[in-house]
Amino acid sequence: MTGTLLNVITVAIGSALGLLVGNRLPARIQESVVFGLGLVTLFVGLDNAGKTGNIIIPLLSIASGVIMGELLQLDAALERFGGWLQRRFGGESVIEAHDTDAGATHPSPLQDSTRERFVTGFVTASLLFCVGPLTFIGSIQNGMGIAAGFQQLAIKSVLDGFASVAFAASYGIGVAFSIVTIIVVQGGLALAGSVLGDFMSVPMVNEMTATGGLILAGLSLILLGIKRPRMANFLPALIIAPLIVALAPVFGIAIYPL
Repeated sequence: MTGTLLNVITVAIGSALGLLVGNRLPARIQESVVFGLGLVTLFVGLDNAGKTGNIIIPLLSIASGVIMGELLQLDAALERFGGWLQRRFGGESVIEAHDTDAGATHPSPLQDSTRERFVTGFVTASLLFCVGPLTFIGSIQNGMGIAAGFQQLAIKSVLDGFASVAFAASYGIGVAFSIVTIIVVQGGLALAGSVLGDFMSVPMVNEMTATGGLILAGLSLILLGIKRPRMANFLPALIIAPLIVALAPVFGIAIYPL
């Protein structure tokens, strides 16, 4: 858990710095910085996707994983959680629009915009910080007590710290609450590593990394402003990929080489 705690600290510091400088940066600079992060995320995602030994495995993982995610509505659940955090900790606009005929009130566009900005920052940062090879390999090895695991999470912590500065400057305090996701995901993986890490083979890790790379590539479309896919619904693919590798020999399926 030491690597996870370090990651939490760097994201907290980065988010605080981003909030301090955010109001001082013109909107066009904020947009350009996020676009730049999108380009880097796309490159990292495609690079990770290339680690697969058989593209059929990520294909099956993504296809079956997103069906499961859509049925479970994971993206909607993550957004609802982000909305709850915004109401509980982020503060809400007190400005309301009044319906003079019915005497009712309803949230103003400003309030809706504040909530959307918070939720977008929380969801985007949570996915970016928790999907990738450093997250999975580093957390599992850290849980197993392997020194390399902490080193990988230390590198990830520095990268996430810088990214959180840019995200918080653009999206606001919602980015800081991605700390909750980091604790749950990386902490859970570290715990899993302490129990099941010895069962994770290199092919299993590689296919999980490749599948995560495709998810990162999808996330980059949001940062680049091209499309807003429900990327959280793809997360079950990360579990399915190593399972396919583990079960392949049972059915006599050769995975490596292509």
